[in-house]
Formats: sequence, C-alpha cells, structure tokens
Amino acid sequence: MKKIVLIAFVLFFQYSFSKPITETQKLAAVCKVWGFLKYYHPNVADGSKNWDDQLFQILSQIEETKTAEEFSTVVEKWIVSFGEIKSYKSIKSSKTVEYFDKNFDLSWISNSEIFSKSLSKKLKFIEKNRIQGKQFYIVFTEDDTKGVFEEISNEINYPDFKWTDKNLRLLALFRYWNYIEYFFPYKYQMDQHWDKTLENLLPKFSDAKSELDFHLAMKEIIVNLNDSHAFFNTRVTFLNFGDKFIPFEAKIIDDKAVVIRSKNDSLTKIDDIKIGDVITKVDGRTIAEILNEKTKYIEGSNTPTVLRNSNIAVFNGNSKNAEIEFVRDEKTTVKSINRYLYKDLKLKPKVEKEKWKILEGNIGYVDFTSLMYDDVPVLIENLKDTKAVIFDNRCYPNGVMSPIAEWINSKEKDFARFTYPDVTYPGKFVWSKNFSIGSENPNHYKGKVIVLVDENTQSHAEFTAMSIQTAPDVTIIGSQTAGADGNVCSFQIVKGFYTAFSGIGVFYPNKKETQRIGIVPDIEVKPTILGIQQGRDEILERAILFVKDGK
Repeated sequence: MKKIVLIAFVLFFQYSFSKPITETQKLAAVCKVWGFLKYYHPNVADGSKNWDDQLFQILSQIEETKTAEEFSTVVEKWIVSFGEIKSYKSIKSSKTVEYFDKNFDLSWISNSEIFSKSLSKKLKFIEKNRIQGKQFYIVFTEDDTKGVFEEISNEINYPDFKWTDKNLRLLALFRYWNYIEYFFPYKYQMDQHWDKTLENLLPKFSDAKSELDFHLAMKEIIVNLNDSHAFFNTRVTFLNFGDKFIPFEAKIIDDKAVVIRSKNDSLTKIDDIKIGDVITKVDGRTIAEILNEKTKYIEGSNTPTVLRNSNIAVFNGNSKNAEIEFVRDEKTTVKSINRYLYKDLKLKPKVEKEKWKILEGNIGYVDFTSLMYDDVPVLIENLKDTKAVIFDNRCYPNGVMSPIAEWINSKEKDFARFTYPDVTYPGKFVWSKNFSIGSENPNHYKGKVIVLVDENTQSHAEFTAMSIQTAPDVTIIGSQTAGADGNVCSFQIVKGFYTAFSGIGVFYPNKKETQRIGIVPDIEVKPTILGIQQGRDEILERAILFVKDGK
C-alpha cells in the first residue's frame, strides 16, 4: 500500500513540474512576455535591441518545448540575456496622481500553469524596476497647440512583408495585441476579455492557409475592440466583400434594409429603386443571415453603429448584378439590380444645406454640417430671440463647440474629463483634471436648447454634445450615438496595414462613461420604416413637438 502511495506521489510531483503545454498556450505566453518586456524592461524599452528579431529567435527556441517547465526555462534564459536590471527606489512625486486602473492587468505573470515560480519572480522584478527613461516605441504628448496625442513609434514597416511567413504573421498579431493591452483606454469595456481574444484568434494567425485568411483574422481582432474609431481595410479584404457597389444607401431596421438615400439618381432610376423600398433578401439570403455571418468583420462600438457600417457587407459583391427581394406598397418583388465600381458610381454632389433657419413657432434650427466657426456671431444675432434652438448634431461638426457653448451658458462650466496612458507604467491610465467650456456671459441664450443625435453622431460630434449639455435648459433627442469619443491614434501595424483606435478616455466630470454607451438621449426617437417612406424626419418632428408641448 505504501508503495502505491509513493508511486502516486512521485507521478503527481512529476506532473506538477512537467505540465504539458499546447502550441496556443506557448504562443499566447510569448506574446504577453514579449510585449511586456518591450514596454517595461529598461534594456529593451530603450530601443537598444532589434526587438522583432528577438521575437523570431524566441519563437524558434520554444518550438520544441513540450512542458511548462521546459518553456519557462527557455524564456527565463532569454530574458537573462538582455543584461542586469538595477533595482531603484521610487521617488515620491510632489504631484498628486489619480490612477484609472480598470485596464491594468498583469495577473498573467503569476499563472503557475504556464510560468515557473522563478520566471514569475523575474517578471515581477522587471515590473517593479521598469524603465524610468524615455520609451522608444510609444510617445505620449500633451501640446497646447496640437492637443493630446499618442504615437506608435520606431517600428520596422517591412515593405516586403510576406503573409506566407508565419513569424511575420505572428509579429503583426503580437504588436497589435500589445498596443491595445497597454495603451487602449477602453480595453475593460470589450465584449470579450482581451486575453480570450488572443487565445481564440491565435490559430487563425499561426495556421493561416491563405492571404485572405490572414487579413480576415487581422480584421476580426480589430473588430473585437468594439470601438467605432477602429478600422482595418486592405485590398484583400475589400475584394473579399466585393469591389462593386449599389448606387443607394440603406438603413437596417428590424433585420430589413430600407433605402434612405440615392448616391446617383440616374443609376437608381435605371433599376427603379425608390426611397422607402424595404429590401428583405440579397442574392437569396435574408439580411439577418448575412449579418449573422459577417458582423464579426464590421467595426463599431455598439449595435446601431455596426448596422450603420454594414452596407458594404450586405450589398457589395464582385459580380455586376445582385438579386434583391423587396417590398413596395405591400407587394413583394424579386429583381436584379446593378452594382458598379466605385469610380463609376459618380456620387452626386452634396446639397449645401442652410446653416440655420427659423422654423414655424419661432424655433431656431442649426445644421452643424454646414455651420462654420466664423458663422457663429451672425447666427447668434439671428437666433437670439427665438423660443428654442435645435442643434442638428447628426453629423460631424466643424469645430463650433466653444462659441456655441459660450452663447448658451451664463458662466464657465465643467463638461469633460479624460484618462491618459501613463507611459511610465504601461497599462495604467491617469485621470486628468476637469475640462471646462463657456465664460461669464450675462447675455447668454435664454430659450430651450435641443440637440439631435443618432448613430452618425460620433467622436467630435459626441464631444460637442457633451459641451452643449452644460446649458441650463438642454434636451437630447434621438437615438444611441456611435460611442467613440476622444482623439484617434492612427498607425501602421506593418507596411500597408493601417488602423486606429480611440487614444484617450473621455468621461463626464463625474466619471460617467461615454465610450460604447454614447450620449444618452433624454427622449429616444428612432426612424421608422413608415416615416422613411413618408419622407419625414421623425427626430426633428419630435423636437418641434417637445418645444411646443414641453414634453
């Protein structure tokens, strides 16, 4: 009996220190360690090593490891090769720093399933004694004239990048994953944990069978940010969805595509497409079926924005024709329509809208699409005596928030607060002070203020809405906005792989979130199929009703 117990103990002991490790586990661990050292290790984050080449070396070295113990031994030896790290005593800053820690997570360092105690201890030592000088691969700048921005820097572009090279595919993934891990302010808000995204998508990168597989994997990981500022489009992904376009724009409502706008009137006339036509199928598939398959390739912070961005996924193709099933006047019809190369669409010019006007009932209406900064003084003079002003913010404004906020407020007011990446402690973010807008103004506007919003209200438009919300009598009317506030960090992952993400966190002064949630309407109104068919602007109609009835 004692012999059996002893054998069992020996087997348990051996297993505990010789745990098998999968290919995905190895690659995920290397991704995390490589990125961590890139931004933390004093002898690496200073740019003194060819860090891409070091990745290729460690990938080769861990290839034959079969157990967690073997893996840890190889990785630890690799880290030791970068030289000694001197311990330092942190100097207490005289400046009070308030950290935002929802993104910060180095708990993987203590994963005993993968890392030995010795390796975990070494990684924790590096965290404690991280680089104190200038970061080589990331630059964060606060500039009074240019504003706040972060920049991915000093990366090799690989102009001859070959998708067939597994190491280069993994490099692209590992670079991007770590950019987000340490410098994306909204990592904590993703639908799926960022670690899980890495584990799920790693096989698609390591085992890609075609260039398309690789590019779609890249697009899929970027979509996982749930960020309307994020994008990834290459010639390969473009051709996958199709290089030919329909000559109209549709809005997805209740799993149907409703025609809302013509891009070229003569082309839509050829196929007899009318505003309000309700398309239920494209090439024999329902809109819901198409979206279920392709949503993982459509960027957006929330569902309305994903649907806003879905026209290409739903309608594009490589053939010159598409078969649609649609409903008009309660009659269902199936017919073929034309698709065109983008250059042949010959988009009709945008109609210049009135910058402002006075509606019936002495209600001012301002179109932020057309209004420019220099127009504001004349606008104020024309609308100062109106009963209410409706600001149509279903667009991208032209930098008019400051003079508008000064007009509608009697004094300076706080309206926003930011989180900035702390490049001295990657993964952590620091709260800014409150930012204010407006000034002392006894002649401020005294009427009701209304802001119209929808899924086209994004980024600066959302920031503009926040600034207008400081007014004493303001109401937001419409539907969920795009939920991507703040500046945009744009960069190349490798040559030709352009992308971006929201670079700083934007919150209300009380730390209430705006990312993904957007600017929440006080009165929710969504366009209906019937309203579109009747040519009505239901959001504007609701705003006018609110001014007249007060509810």
